[in-house]
Amino acid sequence: MNATLDGDVVRARGDARQRFHDARGYGRADGPDVTLARVEAAHLLYRGDLDSVSGESFRAFFRDSVASEPGFAARFLVYADLRERGFYLAPAREGWPGSTGGADEGAGRDGGADADILVFERGEKPGGPVAHRVRVAGEREELTTADLVGRTLAVVDEESEVSYFGCEAGGGFDGRTKYDLPADLDADLLDDRVVCWSPPTALYESAFYGQPVSGRDDADVDALQLSLLEAADLAARGAVDLDADAVIERGREVEGERFDRRLSVYRELRDRGVVPKTGYKFGADFRTYDAVESVTELSHSECLVRVVTPDHRFHPRELALDVRLAGGVRKRMVFALAADDSNDYLTVERLTP
Repeated sequence: MNATLDGDVVRARGDARQRFHDARGYGRADGPDVTLARVEAAHLLYRGDLDSVSGESFRAFFRDSVASEPGFAARFLVYADLRERGFYLAPAREGWPGSTGGADEGAGRDGGADADILVFERGEKPGGPVAHRVRVAGEREELTTADLVGRTLAVVDEESEVSYFGCEAGGGFDGRTKYDLPADLDADLLDDRVVCWSPPTALYESAFYGQPVSGRDDADVDALQLSLLEAADLAARGAVDLDADAVIERGREVEGERFDRRLSVYRELRDRGVVPKTGYKFGADFRTYDAVESVTELSHSECLVRVVTPDHRFHPRELALDVRLAGGVRKRMVFALAADDSNDYLTVERLTP
């Protein structure tokens, strides 16, 4: 069967609708004919279901499509991979099954769409419930938060292998840690940390602030070393007799404006009943605990949190490293998008469609 290129779509006639659309979910039905997106037509050419498009074989059509549509080669690889996994698919473009014509469904990636491919629930044909809204990227491409939220990211690496990541708004925190803070504890600001003298046992044991100067295994906590983040938070809550602004200024001297972003996230997590502790050993800003009843019976932390700005540009290679490390230690990878007035959160995890 031969088809014809018409602008940025391909027209197939004869029994194409029955063979491709009705039976296998390709394209958009136009009366007895079918209209195919370039990626659909390329896949049919590759499989040998189409003989040519405007006289071109798969090799020529693929080459011309790569030249005319940025990112086409990566989209084709993802489309073919998902088809081989048994899913029904549709390009995320207006007029195709499953597309609603919303702001993120334009004329394709080169038309500004934030998704490239719609993947329907397993067993559902195009037009049914959508399981994944796939954004395709190469491993060297930079991505914004808007590219990721609510999408399944499909990254095509330099050897044409595909990795999938689920990207959802929110951090999935379930803060259940409860404690009562003391007031005006004696503390000293020393270099890049604070020492709190003669603290109540619960400040460490139940609220999990600081580390005992005498070591974790000492039952008698006569002094706590606090990070500048912990100290700034406690000072603002009136728990230690330090000026919160002075602690914050010291934090800025130590790490610049990054300190303010981290402090904003730290405070918000504490307000939610989540306990953030340093994530340095994992290459993150924080590791978090939803429910701390006793440090001596502490369970594993649930999340790793990296604090970034809302306009942060995500690099797929770095994203893969973060997610792989978090998964390897059985934690979720959360990015805190710290703005001046509020923080948003993005959770990214590895997927196998």
